[in-house]
Amino acid sequence: MIWRGMMLLASLTLAGQARAQAFPDHPVQVINPYGAGSTTDLLTRALATAMQPRLGQPVVVVNRDGAAGGLGTSVAARAAPDGYNLLFAPAVVLSVLPTLRPDIGYRAESFIPVCQAFENLMVLAVRTDSPLRNLADLVAAAKARPGTLTYGHQGVASVPHLAAVAFAQMAGVELQDVPYRSEPNVVLEVQAGRVDFAALVAGSINNQPLRALAVFAPQRHHLLPDAPTAKEQGYDFSPASFGGLYAPAGTPAPVVARLAEACAAAATDPGYAEAARRSFQPAQFHLGPQAFAARMRDEIAEKARLLAGLRLER
Repeated sequence: MIWRGMMLLASLTLAGQARAQAFPDHPVQVINPYGAGSTTDLLTRALATAMQPRLGQPVVVVNRDGAAGGLGTSVAARAAPDGYNLLFAPAVVLSVLPTLRPDIGYRAESFIPVCQAFENLMVLAVRTDSPLRNLADLVAAAKARPGTLTYGHQGVASVPHLAAVAFAQMAGVELQDVPYRSEPNVVLEVQAGRVDFAALVAGSINNQPLRALAVFAPQRHHLLPDAPTAKEQGYDFSPASFGGLYAPAGTPAPVVARLAEACAAAATDPGYAEAARRSFQPAQFHLGPQAFAARMRDEIAEKARLLAGLRLER
Protein backbone atom coordinates (compact mmCIF):
# COMPACT_ATOMS: atom_id res chain seq x y z
CA MET A 1 0.00 0.00 0.00
CA ILE A 2 2.79 2.41 0.91
CA TRP A 3 4.59 1.59 -2.34
CA ARG A 4 1.43 2.14 -4.40
CA GLY A 5 0.88 5.46 -2.61
CA MET A 6 4.40 6.55 -3.37
CA MET A 7 3.97 5.57 -7.01
CA LEU A 8 0.69 7.52 -7.21
CA LEU A 9 2.32 10.59 -5.67
CA ALA A 10 5.22 10.35 -8.11
CA SER A 11 2.88 10.02 -11.08
CA LEU A 12 0.85 13.03 -9.95
CA THR A 13 4.04 15.05 -9.54
CA LEU A 14 5.22 14.10 -13.03
CA ALA A 15 1.79 14.93 -14.44
CA GLY A 16 1.90 18.35 -12.77
CA GLN A 17 5.36 18.99 -14.15
CA ALA A 18 4.20 18.00 -17.63
CA ARG A 19 1.27 20.38 -17.42
CA ALA A 20 3.58 23.18 -16.28
CA GLN A 21 5.97 22.51 -19.16
CA ALA A 22 3.06 22.72 -21.59
CA PHE A 23 1.66 25.84 -19.93
CA PRO A 24 0.39 27.97 -21.51
CA ASP A 25 -0.98 26.42 -24.67
CA HIS A 26 -3.78 28.97 -25.20
CA PRO A 27 -4.44 32.64 -24.26
CA VAL A 28 -4.25 33.81 -20.65
CA GLN A 29 -6.88 36.19 -19.26
CA VAL A 30 -6.13 38.82 -16.63
CA ILE A 31 -9.05 40.47 -14.83
CA ASN A 32 -8.62 44.10 -13.80
CA PRO A 33 -11.36 44.86 -11.24
CA TYR A 34 -11.31 48.60 -12.04
CA GLY A 35 -12.44 50.71 -14.97
CA ALA A 36 -10.59 51.48 -18.17
CA GLY A 37 -8.22 54.43 -17.92
CA SER A 38 -7.38 53.98 -14.25
CA THR A 39 -3.80 53.67 -13.00
CA THR A 40 -4.40 49.97 -12.37
CA ASP A 41 -5.71 49.57 -15.91
CA LEU A 42 -2.63 51.25 -17.39
CA LEU A 43 -0.33 48.93 -15.44
CA THR A 44 -2.39 45.80 -16.13
CA ARG A 45 -2.24 46.35 -19.87
CA ALA A 46 1.46 47.20 -19.86
CA LEU A 47 2.27 44.07 -17.85
CA ALA A 48 0.07 41.88 -20.07
CA THR A 49 1.81 43.20 -23.18
CA ALA A 50 5.23 42.55 -21.66
CA MET A 51 4.30 39.03 -20.49
CA GLN A 52 3.05 37.86 -23.89
CA PRO A 53 6.45 37.17 -25.49
CA ARG A 54 7.64 35.54 -22.25
CA LEU A 55 4.68 33.14 -22.22
CA GLY A 56 4.36 32.68 -25.96
CA GLN A 57 0.59 33.25 -25.84
CA PRO A 58 -1.72 36.28 -25.93
CA VAL A 59 -2.43 37.80 -22.51
CA VAL A 60 -5.87 39.42 -22.62
CA VAL A 61 -7.03 42.07 -20.12
CA VAL A 62 -10.70 42.15 -19.10
CA ASN A 63 -12.15 45.02 -17.05
CA ARG A 64 -14.77 43.96 -14.51
CA ASP A 65 -15.22 47.04 -12.35
CA GLY A 66 -17.66 47.61 -9.52
CA ALA A 67 -17.93 47.28 -5.71
CA ALA A 68 -14.54 49.00 -5.21
CA GLY A 69 -12.82 46.11 -6.98
CA GLY A 70 -14.87 43.39 -5.32
CA LEU A 71 -16.89 42.42 -8.40
CA GLY A 72 -13.96 41.55 -10.65
CA THR A 73 -12.08 39.93 -7.79
CA SER A 74 -14.99 37.62 -7.02
CA VAL A 75 -15.16 36.63 -10.71
CA ALA A 76 -11.44 35.79 -10.66
CA ALA A 77 -11.83 33.81 -7.43
CA ARG A 78 -14.41 31.54 -9.11
CA ALA A 79 -12.21 30.90 -12.15
CA ALA A 80 -10.57 27.53 -12.77
CA PRO A 81 -7.23 27.31 -10.94
CA ASP A 82 -5.24 26.46 -14.06
CA GLY A 83 -3.20 29.63 -14.62
CA TYR A 84 -5.34 30.85 -17.50
CA ASN A 85 -7.52 33.18 -15.40
CA LEU A 86 -5.63 35.68 -13.24
CA LEU A 87 -6.25 38.84 -11.24
CA PHE A 88 -4.25 42.07 -11.32
CA ALA A 89 -5.29 44.22 -8.37
CA PRO A 90 -4.22 46.13 -5.27
CA ALA A 91 -3.86 44.18 -2.04
CA VAL A 92 -6.81 46.04 -0.55
CA VAL A 93 -9.32 43.88 -2.44
CA LEU A 94 -8.07 40.95 -0.34
CA SER A 95 -7.03 42.65 2.90
CA VAL A 96 -10.06 44.93 3.38
CA LEU A 97 -13.10 44.01 1.29
CA PRO A 98 -13.66 40.48 2.69
CA THR A 99 -13.58 41.94 6.21
CA LEU A 100 -16.07 44.70 5.47
CA ARG A 101 -18.28 42.54 3.25
CA PRO A 102 -18.30 38.92 4.44
CA ASP A 103 -20.75 38.03 1.67
CA ILE A 104 -18.48 39.29 -1.11
CA GLY A 105 -17.81 35.76 -2.32
CA TYR A 106 -14.10 35.26 -1.63
CA ARG A 107 -11.46 35.47 1.09
CA ALA A 108 -7.82 36.47 1.09
CA GLU A 109 -7.02 32.75 0.96
CA SER A 110 -8.88 32.49 -2.36
CA PHE A 111 -5.74 33.66 -4.17
CA ILE A 112 -2.04 32.88 -4.48
CA PRO A 113 0.27 35.94 -4.83
CA VAL A 114 2.29 35.59 -8.05
CA CYS A 115 4.27 38.82 -8.16
CA GLN A 116 4.08 42.35 -6.82
CA ALA A 117 4.14 44.76 -9.75
CA PHE A 118 3.23 48.18 -8.32
CA GLU A 119 3.15 50.41 -5.26
CA ASN A 120 0.99 53.53 -5.40
CA LEU A 121 1.10 56.66 -3.27
CA MET A 122 -2.11 58.43 -2.23
CA VAL A 123 -2.83 62.14 -2.69
CA LEU A 124 -5.53 64.64 -1.84
CA ALA A 125 -6.02 66.89 -4.86
CA VAL A 126 -8.10 69.89 -5.99
CA ARG A 127 -8.74 71.87 -9.15
CA THR A 128 -5.93 74.24 -10.01
CA ASP A 129 -8.18 77.25 -9.26
CA SER A 130 -9.38 75.91 -5.90
CA PRO A 131 -9.01 78.31 -2.94
CA LEU A 132 -7.72 75.36 -0.90
CA ARG A 133 -3.91 75.58 -0.93
CA ASN A 134 -2.93 73.06 1.76
CA LEU A 135 -4.33 70.77 4.45
CA ALA A 136 -4.72 73.67 6.88
CA ASP A 137 -7.08 75.35 4.39
CA LEU A 138 -8.98 72.10 3.92
CA VAL A 139 -9.39 71.60 7.67
CA ALA A 140 -10.51 75.21 8.14
CA ALA A 141 -13.10 74.86 5.35
CA ALA A 142 -14.34 71.56 6.80
CA LYS A 143 -14.78 73.10 10.26
CA ALA A 144 -16.62 76.06 8.75
CA ARG A 145 -18.93 73.70 6.82
CA PRO A 146 -19.26 70.57 9.00
CA GLY A 147 -20.23 67.51 7.00
CA THR A 148 -20.73 69.37 3.72
CA LEU A 149 -17.21 69.53 2.23
CA THR A 150 -17.21 66.77 -0.39
CA TYR A 151 -14.53 64.53 -1.83
CA GLY A 152 -14.56 61.85 -4.50
CA HIS A 153 -12.86 58.46 -4.41
CA GLN A 154 -12.90 55.23 -6.42
CA GLY A 155 -15.00 53.20 -4.02
CA VAL A 156 -15.80 52.50 -0.39
CA ALA A 157 -12.84 50.83 1.37
CA SER A 158 -10.44 51.59 -1.47
CA VAL A 159 -7.07 52.79 -0.18
CA PRO A 160 -7.71 56.42 -1.28
CA HIS A 161 -11.00 56.32 0.65
CA LEU A 162 -9.34 54.82 3.73
CA ALA A 163 -6.61 57.48 3.56
CA ALA A 164 -9.19 60.28 3.50
CA VAL A 165 -11.19 58.73 6.34
CA ALA A 166 -8.08 58.37 8.49
CA PHE A 167 -7.03 61.94 7.70
CA ALA A 168 -10.48 63.30 8.64
CA GLN A 169 -10.41 61.47 11.96
CA MET A 170 -6.88 62.67 12.72
CA ALA A 171 -7.92 66.25 11.87
CA GLY A 172 -11.18 66.03 13.81
CA VAL A 173 -13.38 67.07 10.88
CA GLU A 174 -16.45 65.69 9.13
CA LEU A 175 -16.20 65.21 5.37
CA GLN A 176 -18.81 63.94 2.92
CA ASP A 177 -17.44 61.21 0.66
CA VAL A 178 -18.79 60.53 -2.83
CA PRO A 179 -17.84 57.12 -4.30
CA TYR A 180 -17.39 56.58 -8.04
CA ARG A 181 -16.73 53.50 -10.17
CA SER A 182 -13.22 54.55 -11.24
CA GLU A 183 -10.54 57.17 -10.69
CA PRO A 184 -10.99 58.77 -14.16
CA ASN A 185 -14.58 59.50 -13.08
CA VAL A 186 -13.30 61.10 -9.87
CA VAL A 187 -10.83 63.27 -11.80
CA LEU A 188 -13.59 64.51 -14.12
CA GLU A 189 -15.90 65.31 -11.20
CA VAL A 190 -13.22 67.36 -9.43
CA GLN A 191 -12.42 69.22 -12.63
CA ALA A 192 -16.12 69.98 -13.10
CA GLY A 193 -16.41 71.28 -9.54
CA ARG A 194 -19.00 68.74 -8.48
CA VAL A 195 -16.85 67.70 -5.51
CA ASP A 196 -14.49 69.92 -3.52
CA PHE A 197 -11.47 67.63 -3.67
CA ALA A 198 -10.42 64.09 -4.41
CA ALA A 199 -8.61 61.23 -2.73
CA LEU A 200 -6.62 59.55 -5.50
CA VAL A 201 -3.73 57.33 -6.44
CA ALA A 202 -0.88 59.74 -7.23
CA GLY A 203 -0.51 58.52 -10.81
CA SER A 204 -4.07 59.62 -11.58
CA ILE A 205 -3.14 63.31 -11.43
CA ASN A 206 -0.32 62.95 -13.95
CA ASN A 207 -0.96 65.37 -16.86
CA GLN A 208 -4.27 66.43 -15.29
CA PRO A 209 -5.31 69.98 -14.35
CA LEU A 210 -5.26 69.12 -10.66
CA ARG A 211 -3.11 70.31 -7.78
CA ALA A 212 -2.01 68.05 -4.94
CA LEU A 213 -2.72 69.40 -1.45
CA ALA A 214 -0.77 66.58 0.14
CA VAL A 215 1.02 63.35 -0.69
CA PHE A 216 0.70 60.53 1.84
CA ALA A 217 4.35 59.48 1.86
CA PRO A 218 7.40 59.65 4.14
CA GLN A 219 9.04 62.18 1.79
CA ARG A 220 8.14 64.24 -1.27
CA HIS A 221 7.84 62.45 -4.59
CA HIS A 222 10.42 63.47 -7.19
CA LEU A 223 7.69 63.85 -9.85
CA LEU A 224 5.60 66.04 -7.49
CA PRO A 225 8.34 68.21 -5.93
CA ASP A 226 5.97 71.07 -5.09
CA ALA A 227 3.45 68.86 -3.30
CA PRO A 228 4.15 68.68 0.46
CA THR A 229 3.63 65.45 2.32
CA ALA A 230 0.85 65.06 4.85
CA LYS A 231 3.59 64.50 7.43
CA GLU A 232 5.09 67.94 6.69
CA GLN A 233 1.66 69.39 7.42
CA GLY A 234 1.25 67.65 10.76
CA TYR A 235 -0.42 64.37 9.76
CA ASP A 236 2.05 61.52 10.06
CA PHE A 237 0.19 58.91 8.05
CA SER A 238 1.49 57.25 4.86
CA PRO A 239 -0.89 54.62 3.45
CA ALA A 240 0.32 52.99 0.23
CA SER A 241 -1.48 50.75 -2.20
CA PHE A 242 0.65 47.88 -3.47
CA GLY A 243 -0.42 44.90 -5.48
CA GLY A 244 0.13 42.88 -8.60
CA LEU A 245 -0.70 39.54 -10.13
CA TYR A 246 -2.66 36.79 -8.33
CA ALA A 247 -3.79 33.31 -9.32
CA PRO A 248 -6.82 31.47 -7.90
CA ALA A 249 -6.04 29.19 -4.96
CA GLY A 250 -5.29 25.68 -6.12
CA THR A 251 -3.27 26.73 -9.16
CA PRO A 252 -0.41 24.19 -9.48
CA ALA A 253 2.89 25.40 -8.04
CA PRO A 254 4.82 24.83 -11.30
CA VAL A 255 2.29 27.00 -13.16
CA VAL A 256 2.56 29.75 -10.53
CA ALA A 257 6.35 29.57 -10.86
CA ARG A 258 6.08 29.92 -14.66
CA LEU A 259 3.83 32.95 -14.29
CA ALA A 260 6.10 34.49 -11.65
CA GLU A 261 9.10 34.07 -13.94
CA ALA A 262 7.28 35.79 -16.80
CA CYS A 263 6.07 38.56 -14.51
CA ALA A 264 9.57 39.20 -13.16
CA ALA A 265 10.93 39.56 -16.68
CA ALA A 266 8.00 41.76 -17.72
CA ALA A 267 8.59 44.10 -14.77
CA THR A 268 11.95 45.06 -16.30
CA ASP A 269 10.57 45.42 -19.83
CA PRO A 270 11.00 48.96 -21.25
CA GLY A 271 7.27 49.21 -21.97
CA TYR A 272 6.31 48.36 -18.42
CA ALA A 273 9.08 50.56 -17.03
CA GLU A 274 7.59 53.52 -18.92
CA ALA A 275 4.09 52.75 -17.64
CA ALA A 276 5.51 52.53 -14.12
CA ARG A 277 7.23 55.90 -14.53
CA ARG A 278 4.04 57.56 -15.81
CA SER A 279 2.08 56.16 -12.86
CA PHE A 280 4.62 57.49 -10.31
CA GLN A 281 5.97 54.09 -9.25
CA PRO A 282 9.01 53.92 -6.94
CA ALA A 283 12.34 52.61 -8.24
CA GLN A 284 11.76 49.19 -6.64
CA PHE A 285 8.22 47.89 -7.07
CA HIS A 286 8.65 44.21 -7.98
CA LEU A 287 8.59 41.30 -5.53
CA GLY A 288 8.61 37.58 -6.25
CA PRO A 289 5.92 35.19 -4.98
CA GLN A 290 7.46 34.43 -1.58
CA ALA A 291 8.22 38.04 -0.68
CA PHE A 292 4.86 39.16 -2.08
CA ALA A 293 3.03 36.54 -0.01
CA ALA A 294 4.89 37.63 3.14
CA ARG A 295 3.97 41.25 2.51
CA MET A 296 0.35 40.25 1.94
CA ARG A 297 0.26 38.53 5.34
CA ASP A 298 1.56 41.73 6.98
CA GLU A 299 -0.93 43.82 4.99
CA ILE A 300 -3.90 41.73 6.13
CA ALA A 301 -2.87 42.07 9.78
CA GLU A 302 -2.22 45.82 9.41
CA LYS A 303 -5.54 46.51 7.70
CA ALA A 304 -7.37 44.55 10.42
CA ARG A 305 -5.89 46.93 13.00
CA LEU A 306 -6.68 49.97 10.84
CA LEU A 307 -10.30 48.98 10.26
CA ALA A 308 -10.81 48.41 13.96
CA GLY A 309 -10.02 52.08 14.54
CA LEU A 310 -11.82 53.69 11.59
CA ARG A 311 -15.44 54.70 11.25
CA LEU A 312 -16.82 53.84 7.81
CA GLU A 313 -20.47 54.73 8.26
CA ARG A 314 -22.46 54.71 5.03
